Amino acid sequence: MSVLHNLANLQTFVLAADTRSFVETGRLQGISASAAGKCVARLEHALGVRLFHRSTRSITLTAEGQLFLARCRRILDEAEAARTELAQQSAAPSGTLRISLPLVGDLSLPILAEFMQAYPQIRLELDFTDRLVDVIEEGFDAVLRVAEPSDSRLNARRLGVFPRALVASPRYLATHGEPRTVSDLLQHRCLHYRFPSSGKLEPWPLRWPDGQLPQELPVSMVGNTIEARVALAERDCGIAFVPLHAVRAALADGRLRTVLDDAVHACGVFHLLWPSGRHVLPKLRVFIDFMDARLGSVA
Repeated sequence: MSVLHNLANLQTFVLAADTRSFVETGRLQGISASAAGKCVARLEHALGVRLFHRSTRSITLTAEGQLFLARCRRILDEAEAARTELAQQSAAPSGTLRISLPLVGDLSLPILAEFMQAYPQIRLELDFTDRLVDVIEEGFDAVLRVAEPSDSRLNARRLGVFPRALVASPRYLATHGEPRTVSDLLQHRCLHYRFPSSGKLEPWPLRWPDGQLPQELPVSMVGNTIEARVALAERDCGIAFVPLHAVRAALADGRLRTVLDDAVHACGVFHLLWPSGRHVLPKLRVFIDFMDARLGSVA
């Protein structure tokens, strides 16, 4: 191996530059002062320049030595970072992860429980909210969101697609009639969602008949959680547009029914976002891969 490619030689040079003494450098490295001096001499020969001014009392860097020292520090720092990264990869991932998730947790909570069982040395700090958090400013390691990513400071991974539907209780439909066309919704009680970030109502992605312009639906209730709309729909208060995973149990036991299935053409998309431009630590890497594998298959 070339003397320039031997990290031990570079470490000897840096120590000599810091201590200004071959004697002290040798002591710190467990070699003789003569061996330390010869190591630096070999570097000088390989580079074709003098790195130190030598006197009987001390050594001082030449201009070329100062330039070479800055390079050596970067090389040694990179080598140490690589060593640390490899050590972390071989060890069990650990540390704290701050994660922001949507308020509805029926889909993500079982997966998070599996993750905690698989990685007991990782501590999760979970913040459930539907507001648009600032991942970087608020110190989150990652956020799970349904909205399309738009922040250029973030990396994103698409995890999976989930269907959504219009639902109502059998009693509500028996009382008010089951809508057969999109236009029938204009005569119904509609339970809406308001986006916390924009204050706007979530549009219902309906297929209106050809030639008919989309019309504004009645607003009987506005809420900012899925749970509120599901609960009110189950209590015969109207029709709600919700993710199917939030009403699986209610559909299975007959508390709710879907309506106008052929007229709804929208699926939600889960994205996991995390800050870009920085090294992804093992604890975050395993979380990203775990959520991708589990949530993608469930959704």
